Amino acid sequence: MHFVHTTDQRDLATSLEALLAGADTVAVARAWADGDLGPGLALWRRLADQGVSMLATEASAVEVVIAFEALGRHAVPGPWVESAAYLPRALGRELDGPATVAVAPLAPRALDAHVVEEAYLVVDGVLHRAAPADGATHRSVDRTRALVDLVAGDAVDGPTDAALAAAERLAVLATSAQLLGAGERLLADTVSYVRQRRQFGREIGSYQALKHALADVRIALDFARPLVDGAALTDAPADVHAAKIATSDAAYLASRTALQLHGAIGYTQEFDLSLWLTKVRALVGAWGTPARHRAALLALLVDGRAA
Repeated sequence: MHFVHTTDQRDLATSLEALLAGADTVAVARAWADGDLGPGLALWRRLADQGVSMLATEASAVEVVIAFEALGRHAVPGPWVESAAYLPRALGRELDGPATVAVAPLAPRALDAHVVEEAYLVVDGVLHRAAPADGATHRSVDRTRALVDLVAGDAVDGPTDAALAAAERLAVLATSAQLLGAGERLLADTVSYVRQRRQFGREIGSYQALKHALADVRIALDFARPLVDGAALTDAPADVHAAKIATSDAAYLASRTALQLHGAIGYTQEFDLSLWLTKVRALVGAWGTPARHRAALLALLVDGRAA
């Protein structure tokens, strides 16, 4: 199958790329990690004005994928999957500001509940309003992600089982798109680095072994992309599982290769590469680990429901 974006979809990608490229998202992410939410919330409002928060209700999953790939490529912090994918699809409406949700077992803790206007918890397939539990904030490997335990309140009328299942698939797909964007950024930055870094009188990127390692990343990302695009079109559970598996593996390979080829500097928190390394590590497990999605996909294949 050949995937080609429409003119409107290409315009969306171009406008988001222009906005984020000029927003100094590295500084925004570092400030968010240090507890300074102002720059991140300002960027949130700019992205909402661009329509990102309404895509789940007013556009297709293809546009959601386009937006979330851009968010991943630029390491934008905040509970975007929860606010612009899961909850709008579950509630059938655009949210006014940042929100979060915990959905066990795929997302048992809520992301950034300390900064949101609305928090929700899914208990036994029922959506509830929720509040953070006292003293229940957990720091992720990604310093921009604070994970919070929630306490359930009143049940929310309206969302059906089908709506919650569709919201879950969209959240997994959005996370997959973020992984794809982060993997692409890691590959681009690593290619740029090996073209500049010189050792033994030549650029290290001229060594065949390094070219092979980067080519493996390129292949993994290129194989993952059509699975994401296909899942956006079909919304089939098997396709969504496959997209999360492939993007997790590809982005993790990109992060390992980037760390190896950058050498010791890649381990330092001060180096910008660390923002994407830790984000990939967190997103690989977010909204279901690859092992969980592999098990779910296998069950569908065995049952014959993945055809």
